[in-house]
Amino acid sequence: MRKYRLKNLDCASCAVKIEEELKKQDGVRFAMVNFATSELVVDAENREKVVEAVKRVEPDVDVEEVWDDHDHEGANAREIVPILISGLLFVAGLLLGESLHSTPVLEYGLFLTAYLVAGWRVLRKAAGNLARGKVFDENFLMTIATLGAIAIHEMPEAVGVMLFFRVGEFFQDLAVGRSRRSIKALLEIKPTYANLKVNGEVVRVRPEDVSVGDIIVVKPGERIPLDGVIVKGSTVVDTSALTGESVPRSVEEGSEVLSGMVNLSGLIEVRVTRPFRDSAVSKILQLVEEASGRKAKAERFITRFARYYTPAVIALAGMVAVLPPVLMGSPFEPWIYRALVLLVISCPCALVLSVPLSYFASIGRSARDGVLIKGANFVDVLNSTEIVAFDKTGTLTKGKFSVSKIVSKNGFSENEVLMLAAIAEVNSNHPIARSIVEAFGGRMEAMEPESYREISGRGVIAKVDGKEIVVGNDALMHELGIEHDSCDVGGTAVHVGVDGRYAGYIVVEDEVKEDAERAVRELKELGCRVVMVTGDSEEVARRVAKRLGIDEYHAELLPEGKVSVVEGLKREGRVAFAGDGINDAPVIAAADVGIAMGGLGSDASIDVADVVIMDDMPSKVPRSIAFARRTQRIVWQNIGFALAVKGFFIALGSVGIATMWEAVIADVGVTLIAVLNAMRLLR
Repeated sequence: MRKYRLKNLDCASCAVKIEEELKKQDGVRFAMVNFATSELVVDAENREKVVEAVKRVEPDVDVEEVWDDHDHEGANAREIVPILISGLLFVAGLLLGESLHSTPVLEYGLFLTAYLVAGWRVLRKAAGNLARGKVFDENFLMTIATLGAIAIHEMPEAVGVMLFFRVGEFFQDLAVGRSRRSIKALLEIKPTYANLKVNGEVVRVRPEDVSVGDIIVVKPGERIPLDGVIVKGSTVVDTSALTGESVPRSVEEGSEVLSGMVNLSGLIEVRVTRPFRDSAVSKILQLVEEASGRKAKAERFITRFARYYTPAVIALAGMVAVLPPVLMGSPFEPWIYRALVLLVISCPCALVLSVPLSYFASIGRSARDGVLIKGANFVDVLNSTEIVAFDKTGTLTKGKFSVSKIVSKNGFSENEVLMLAAIAEVNSNHPIARSIVEAFGGRMEAMEPESYREISGRGVIAKVDGKEIVVGNDALMHELGIEHDSCDVGGTAVHVGVDGRYAGYIVVEDEVKEDAERAVRELKELGCRVVMVTGDSEEVARRVAKRLGIDEYHAELLPEGKVSVVEGLKREGRVAFAGDGINDAPVIAAADVGIAMGGLGSDASIDVADVVIMDDMPSKVPRSIAFARRTQRIVWQNIGFALAVKGFFIALGSVGIATMWEAVIADVGVTLIAVLNAMRLLR
């Protein structure tokens, strides 16, 4: 696979044409054009074939391996000059008016100069496309319409159409550029170097050259280049580029930091835990760059629609130009003029630009808020979501447990119960296990388990000094036949057994997230049904559900049980599932749209989820659904508005009421309104 930048790619429909052309070529196994980032990903035998195919479709597009972020802005600035020159000549021609008619050479010289300055690029593209047998696009329509107007001596109108078309393209480019910048701003979080510590010396290297286990030094003001754990120093980090959080976060020795965070105050040393290709910032860049390559239904509809719409209108224009004069004996000139008006009106610019632009803007704006959506198709799924299922631990609750109570049985002391549980759980990464180990402290000394087995959704079995220690939930005690008289103790209970003998239990508590209740309330206001799906006990699930206002919950579920519940919910409506992205990977994959909460550092969450909420806030689930619905409203507003206005003017043009000036309104005016409507998503 090779990645190229397509310089001067400023047309969404052109991107589709390039992709389709490449897929037809021998030796091209895969091709995808991402209009949002002007990128081409292709698996081809050689670069020359790729360049030739691109040039056949769009001669003005350059295939480059290096992108300069300022090129697009420079191109916009250069566009102003020909627009101003053509505009001044056009205004001069209008002001001189009748006096020019007495001197045809001056009239043609003035208007043709203005026409060529404004429209040379359109004319060149139309000629190139015509030579390749591709005629049904906006360049062909503009060329035929304006040349026809010149032929029937409608000089001002020919220049006006081409000039305003050029002005419309200019504003379209500005809109596309702004949308791209909202997405490309995220790409600026990519670090360019790392301060690697080698034999006491600090050497500046590329982040890609740093290995797992290496120590890097991050100075105040620098961006952290790789994921890792602080081994020396403390500081405050700005995480806004990753999570959208506005409040800086304090970190110290032992804290995990992610690439893309900015070190604001102290000097820190970080032990690298992931190679750069697997780091948080690399995952974000990959998601953002690939997101708009996954097209929504509305985008695919517009692509198919344009293939039939433009030829149909050209056929209609041909009939308007020929049939009335032939059948009714009317003069050809007025009917040819009406046909030319129809050609201008029929340009599908408003549709082929504003629809994908709406999705680009939606994905870019969401990413700025710390929500990564993997494609425009998932915006559609979020829009139609009817049921939202939440995991409990780490999703609706903080997942930071603390030991609140220890009850010993059968001659064991409370300290022994805690110690045995901590020794057995020392190798587990489960939040409850970590809370027990932390409560006991670092006093286990050399008492490492001789063997360790984790039973998913139940607990662990470890062997220490020849003793079998069982630590888990009530179901595990029953499963192993360990007699106990404390089945329902209220709260989350961890039971402990030694060699088949019950030692007691530990009660741990988890704190509900501050915005969890608001998330549930807002989802209900959106008309979504809210369900909690958890592996925790019935009692704990009931208590949390009641506190948050969740009417339906399913408790004491293994991972496969969660999948079964979600599959059942899918028979009742479109389901989104939000989980922590690690233990919930199977059910996240099973949902119509899987949402990983706070899964930025997790491979499972990035790979499986369709949406990643980077700051672990459940309230961003309803916000994302509401924003997806707003995106859909704007998309269909633009489609409906464009079709209605164009249909109205086509009807007027067919009977000779509309002129070229109305045609400009129907094309350029509608396009500008649609683009500005789409750009509301960036605010």
